Amino acid sequence: MASRLLLQILPLLMLVRTSVDAATSVVQTSAGQVRGLELDVLGRKVNAFLGIPFAKPPVGDLRFRAPEPADSWTLYDATQFPNSCVSAPDEAFPGFHGAEMWNPNTPISEDCLYLNVWQPTPAPTGATVLVWIYGGGFFSGTSSLDVYDGRYLARMEDVVVVSMNYRLGALGFLYSGSEAAPGNVGLLDQHLALLWVQQNVHAFGGDPAKVTIFGESAGAASVNFHMISPMSRNLFQRAIMQSASALAPWALRPSEQARKRTKALAIDIGCSAEEEDMDALVACLRDVPAQTILDHEWNVVDLTGAHFLADIPFPPIKDGSFLTEDPTEVYEKGTFKDIDILVGFVKNEGNFWLVYGVPGFSKDTDSIIDRDTFVGDIEFCHPWLNDITVEATAFEYTDWLHMDQDTMYRDALDSVFGDYFFVCPTTAVGKGHVNHGRTAYVYEFAQVASNLAWPHWMGAMHGYEIEFIFGLPIDPKWNYTAEEGELARRMMRYWTNFARTGNPNKRSPDDTTDDIWRPYTEEGREYIILDTDGTRMLNGPKSKQCAFWERYMPSLQKETDDLINDAEPCSSGGRSWRSEGVAKFSSLVAVFAVLTGHRLQVFGH
Repeated sequence: MASRLLLQILPLLMLVRTSVDAATSVVQTSAGQVRGLELDVLGRKVNAFLGIPFAKPPVGDLRFRAPEPADSWTLYDATQFPNSCVSAPDEAFPGFHGAEMWNPNTPISEDCLYLNVWQPTPAPTGATVLVWIYGGGFFSGTSSLDVYDGRYLARMEDVVVVSMNYRLGALGFLYSGSEAAPGNVGLLDQHLALLWVQQNVHAFGGDPAKVTIFGESAGAASVNFHMISPMSRNLFQRAIMQSASALAPWALRPSEQARKRTKALAIDIGCSAEEEDMDALVACLRDVPAQTILDHEWNVVDLTGAHFLADIPFPPIKDGSFLTEDPTEVYEKGTFKDIDILVGFVKNEGNFWLVYGVPGFSKDTDSIIDRDTFVGDIEFCHPWLNDITVEATAFEYTDWLHMDQDTMYRDALDSVFGDYFFVCPTTAVGKGHVNHGRTAYVYEFAQVASNLAWPHWMGAMHGYEIEFIFGLPIDPKWNYTAEEGELARRMMRYWTNFARTGNPNKRSPDDTTDDIWRPYTEEGREYIILDTDGTRMLNGPKSKQCAFWERYMPSLQKETDDLINDAEPCSSGGRSWRSEGVAKFSSLVAVFAVLTGHRLQVFGH
């Protein structure tokens, strides 16, 4: 009787098993099985494995320390995005989507070291792998944002997409000079995730020998740090850097400054009893609630002027193990990882930052400024400049052909800020690779999305190429135009082609497609414009402006600082070398030198 009943219900059990397998996928990893979600993406299935642990929760004694691999499990339910690492939300514009879209969309917790995998179906074998590292200035960000959803890349390009969380702010980059807080643990989180990819991505159909890492802003600087690090450079084959590099002035700070900031944070919180014992200070900080650390970490930064736009309280450092050399030295010597790279920037890198407090700028106005405000804002955004170099910068960036346009100074300040902090450090990496015999492809993203929440004058803003690379415009639910959907398809194809072959034009080595996007050369400095107006190659990019910042301004700053310091004690009658007239005259001399070709030598040129 029992056996007959079993025979009757066995088909029903098999039916239930089949329907469950259709709704989920189970993959065996080195730590145990993971169950994911089956997503319907534009008529095709994609498997998503969300929130897979790659490290032990960095809590208790593990706070501030290098990550340790996750413990094993039997079956892990990887069907929802993980916690976001501890960071403060952007509250400058409450309820405004343009700002809120970058805020964490999952609960904040120190228990946040998880990664996500998107797998095309049917399950591939030996697929190209793209590993995304988010930006956010090393103090904010999370892998679960809508603009980082890997489903469309996996669906359209048959690649395996991976993203990970990493620790931020003081919890990710506090430095004591000892193992108690070795610094760079946020980068070590990324490193451990890359090790996980090498050990496990084959189980998802990816090839560990075909890994490309890509990131934007601080994520791009992170990519560059992994190219430089002796610990990481063997964990991937290609790299894409969007809107930053390790050469960005905000991306790295001296270790001694980081140590002083650790002490300042501890004292500010109330750990002053152990002021001279760094390990004791760290032990005290280890017992403090994470929210308390978050509430105090920005107090270590001098918030006068516009340092808050560029000065990160706890960025990466040269720690002697993960980062053993200064990035500038690495690019002078050419000792970075010998790989193909793709780098680029957006047309309006500066505007996103200017509306966060620069005088005369607001998202709720057209932000029209006059020359006096323009000059004052240059000093506000670059408070280390002296009177002479401020005037030289104003002269260099004034559009003398369009003085009658009321938007000229507004747009010029966008370039002043964007070039120095983002564009020039990014293109410098491309130049550095080419100067040492490597291959680089360079782009400028110029599309202003039709559904942009910010005012139209802000243009193609920092971070707003990401949604095109991840394919959001191809899905009607996101309300882009058909032309923007086509641009997204083209960019997805360029990025994944590059990951496959090292050439954004070629899907495979025997692909006969014409090379529309030509590589950057030392002579032509070629780069592609990415927008809906059609493909076009230009030469530059920003060559004159970047020469100004990289080659001339350091010398001008040093010489004029020395001149001012020597001359100020000799002033009489209220006049000195810091007077307006001398400053303007000296700036004209400086600009004349720029225009007549006086340059310092960088990267051997």
